[in-house]
Parts: sequence; C-alpha cells; structure tokens
Amino acid sequence: MTGKRTPVRVGILSGFGINADVELGQAFEQAGAQVVNFPVTSLAESSESLASVQILGFPGGFSFGDHLGSGRVLAQVLRGHLRQHLQRFIERGGLVLGVCNGFQTLVKMGVLPNLGGDWTPEVTLIGNDSGVFQDRWVRVAANPANLSPWLRGLGDLDLPIRHGEGRFQVRDQNLLQALRQQNLVAFTYQGENPNGALEAIAGLTDPTGRILGLMPHPEAFTNRLQHPLWRRRKDVGDLGLTVFRNGVEHCLAQRANPP
Repeated sequence: MTGKRTPVRVGILSGFGINADVELGQAFEQAGAQVVNFPVTSLAESSESLASVQILGFPGGFSFGDHLGSGRVLAQVLRGHLRQHLQRFIERGGLVLGVCNGFQTLVKMGVLPNLGGDWTPEVTLIGNDSGVFQDRWVRVAANPANLSPWLRGLGDLDLPIRHGEGRFQVRDQNLLQALRQQNLVAFTYQGENPNGALEAIAGLTDPTGRILGLMPHPEAFTNRLQHPLWRRRKDVGDLGLTVFRNGVEHCLAQRANPP
C-alpha cells in the first residue's frame, strides 16, 4: 500500500506593496502544490526557508510603491541579502516564477536573463510607450523552441495585463542576438504590442529554463469562466493554469528521477 504523495512546496513572497501573492498562491494550489507565505523581511533575515521549497514565486503588485522604478527596491533588497542563497536554490534545481512586478524584480536583480552568469542586469522593463497604465487582455504565444519546463505544451494564450512599466528593452543588440540564438524568449505579444516592448517580448527564461518571468498574469486565468468572452468563444486557447501545472509536474518528476 502506497502512502500519499508529498506535495511540491512553493514559497510566495509577500509584503511591502506586493498585492498578487494570494492569487499566485491559489494558482499553484490549483496545480496541486502546497503554498508557504514568505514575507520579504523574514526571508531576508533568514534564508533557511528556501531549503524547504522547490519553487519560489515572485508575485505582481507594486513592491515598495515602485517609487524608484518597478521592482527596483525589492531587487536591491533581495540581491543584497539573499544572492548566495538564491544561487544555491537555483543550482540545486529550484524553479523560479516572476509575474509582472516579479518579472521586473528578476531582471533588475540580474537573475534574468543572466547570460553572463554574474547577476549583472542586462535587460530592463520601462514605461509603456503609451505613457499610461495598461489593464486589459492580450494574446501571447509561447516560444516552441524554448525548452523550459514551465512552457511544456503551451501554444497561444489570452492573458490579462496590468502594468505601467512593461516595455522590454535590452542593453545592446549583441545581447538581443544572444537571446534569439539561445531561444530565451518565452512569450511574445501577438497582434497588438500593448506596451511597445522590443520585438514584442512578453517573457524570458534564463539559460537553464528554470527561471521564468513574464508581464501578463497567468494566475488570473486559471478557469475559462474568467475570460471576458467565455460565453462567446468555446475555445479560448490554453489556460494560464498550464504554466503552474508544468512547474509542479516538473518538480515531481525530478523527485521521482533525480539527476
């Protein structure tokens, strides 16, 4: 007789203006994970919590009020207090997901895309070219050449966006070419580019594929009834929930067949 399978544990950052932590946690719970709340201050003071989880989630919101730019202060706090511990977490196979403000934080920490391997910021997310906050649904496509476990089986998705600083930019053209060559672009906007992002880039992974950041909110589309046109469209494409299931299933597979 087999015992009950131990669930994958996910740590979700919270506090200091982060406001989508509950929503992100609920999405992981729907995917079968067990969620643990990680207040930023507690995590910065004691990194031991990272050893207890397999996935780390950076939610959306307005961390530290975005006063110095979206995600910038949180990035500096975590970089200053947790860099070595986060590096070990990633090296041992941990997965990281950053959504919206979480994505902004990861790029300003230098964790994404981290082509140089030294956490030097190489890309950024700046103010929308419209000059206004965007709060609506968009169409994005997953990159089939990106082999990240987060993207397995994904095609086109309708997802909501809600951000004022989502315009993706790179340090130089050589870096953009490297992103293309290594297939690190995870998602691109389809049809309309809502923020003027370079090459319509909506999300990235690092070279390992274990770290994913994106501006749209997959945690806000885990049920087809959440789609604004669910009554009119029978097929609304992949649900955002697929992203979370992919992460959880990857961790379970790694547990069953360790490298």
